[in-house]
Amino acid sequence: MTEGAARGLERSCGPSPRDWIKLAPPQPGLERLDAYFTGHAYDPHRHDTYAIGYTLSGVQCFEYRGETVGSRRDNVIVLHPDERHNGRSGAPGGFRYRMLYVEPRLIREASGEARALPFVRTPVSVNDRLLAVLRRALADLEAPIEPLAADQVVLALADALTALDPSAGIRRDPAASVAALGRARAFLDAHFDRVVASRELEEATGFDRYSLARRFRSQFGTSPYRYLLMRRLDHARGLMRSGHALADAAAASGFADQSHMTRCFKDTYGLSPGRWRAMHSAPREH
Repeated sequence: MTEGAARGLERSCGPSPRDWIKLAPPQPGLERLDAYFTGHAYDPHRHDTYAIGYTLSGVQCFEYRGETVGSRRDNVIVLHPDERHNGRSGAPGGFRYRMLYVEPRLIREASGEARALPFVRTPVSVNDRLLAVLRRALADLEAPIEPLAADQVVLALADALTALDPSAGIRRDPAASVAALGRARAFLDAHFDRVVASRELEEATGFDRYSLARRFRSQFGTSPYRYLLMRRLDHARGLMRSGHALADAAAASGFADQSHMTRCFKDTYGLSPGRWRAMHSAPREH
């Protein structure tokens, strides 16, 4: 289908009550998702994780790094942290896909502390190696992946991604720098529900704020502020799934108000919090 026809399909369908999202039980560093959309799926947004998945049916279209790409059955999708993208169906009948979101720190650790984060320049491909890993990891979303199995999934993903980007092994960071960045991440994890001052991270790491920002992005794939914001959104999503009101979830997660949370939520997930919550309770088809 041409890009123009796909956009026409998106306009004609729009958000549908038949769309649904299913999340696996949460576990540290990993999020697994199964979803189905009939037309428009996501507005432009970005994650602070790798998004690695595959299409089960239909044509999954999105804009990424200045081009429109389409993924079909058994195509593998690899999106790098902090890269803006959207989503829509490229053919009648909608599309279904499964996705694994992996924190960059896990890929970095599994690749060896001396490696830079691998960057895969082709977002959609036929890659049997990655597809086999994803099928195992995403086969059963009813239960968490056991810890040792999760380690094996991350290691296999790291090896496959590094094979696609050999340059990831060039950059090397001293062990002291890696440890300092770990302290920055732990500080942000512990204080996501309040404003964190730059000087607090400077004191925790020994780096000035600009050097810290550059090193943090190299290590974790995003900026310190973006990382903090994602932890707030993680907490808010957990509260919303537990039945809390949107305003209460916003207040308990460090946002100024519900409007602030809504803006950040849409920028990150391409959906409003209300639509996201409704889709998790929608009946599933296909």
